[in-house]
Amino acid sequence: MNTNQLLKHSRAFALFVVLFFASSLSAETIRVASYNLYNYLDANRWVEGHYRMAYPKPEAEKAAARKVIAAVHPDILTLQEIGGPLHLQELQTDLKKAGVDYPYAECLIGPDEDRRIAVLSKIPFEAVGHTELDFKYFDGRELIKRGLLELRFGKGDTAWTLFVVHLKSRWTTRDDDPESGKRRTGEAHAARNFIREQYPPETNPRYLVVGDFNDTKRSAPIRRFLEVGDTQLTQLLPAGDSRGEAWTFHYRAEDKYERVDFILASPALAPFVEGGETHIYDSQPETSNASDHRLIYVDLSNLPRSGG
Repeated sequence: MNTNQLLKHSRAFALFVVLFFASSLSAETIRVASYNLYNYLDANRWVEGHYRMAYPKPEAEKAAARKVIAAVHPDILTLQEIGGPLHLQELQTDLKKAGVDYPYAECLIGPDEDRRIAVLSKIPFEAVGHTELDFKYFDGRELIKRGLLELRFGKGDTAWTLFVVHLKSRWTTRDDDPESGKRRTGEAHAARNFIREQYPPETNPRYLVVGDFNDTKRSAPIRRFLEVGDTQLTQLLPAGDSRGEAWTFHYRAEDKYERVDFILASPALAPFVEGGETHIYDSQPETSNASDHRLIYVDLSNLPRSGG
């Protein structure tokens, strides 16, 4: 091989290396998680045999939650049942001490004065909180109790969106709406309509809807997000833990196990989900000590890590 040929091959190899590493960076996996922290706030609770008023989440439970988060190490961590910005800041600081640094944070202040939804992220984002989405409820109108948190990542052709929800719990004093099923369906309907209007299906938008839906996979609230008529809006990703079990919530009072935490992917984003499924973290004892919910997550490939 003469000098010119050697130089030509060297340049070609150098170009291959550059393209290979550029491709590797753009294809890096992004892990997105959702976690109901179970009253990470000041609340009335039993602590070591005593009933405490406006008492913070016990330190043992906080430590267990941090171990769960550190083990999964998501790039984007969405949260439910956090008290507010100060509670989120505390968690952010404690996680950094544990070696998990989330420089970007957002807490949505919605109609619920006690329990909020939030996000911690390693990736910069544009956050938009929707707290005035309302729906017809019997003879009046109600707001989505915890609002809808919208997070936008990337720009242009690389853009994708993450929606965080925490639908109304089943607790209620209303005899005309047992377990708040109608209200939860109304919240889902209002959130779904907003998403559909902002991201029309015919534009092939890329987004996830994640969180605690407080209902099961065949329920009306879940179905609202999946389709309208013959138009598919999202698909419900199958889930499983290390043993193949799919429950995410343990109702301790009745020793009842259900799947109420979900990750839904729009048709255009679903192909980016590695394995096409949701993972449930189930290591013990920290999982059961931290919360009555289990953390769920997905891995996304070929999406940009840099934000807007």
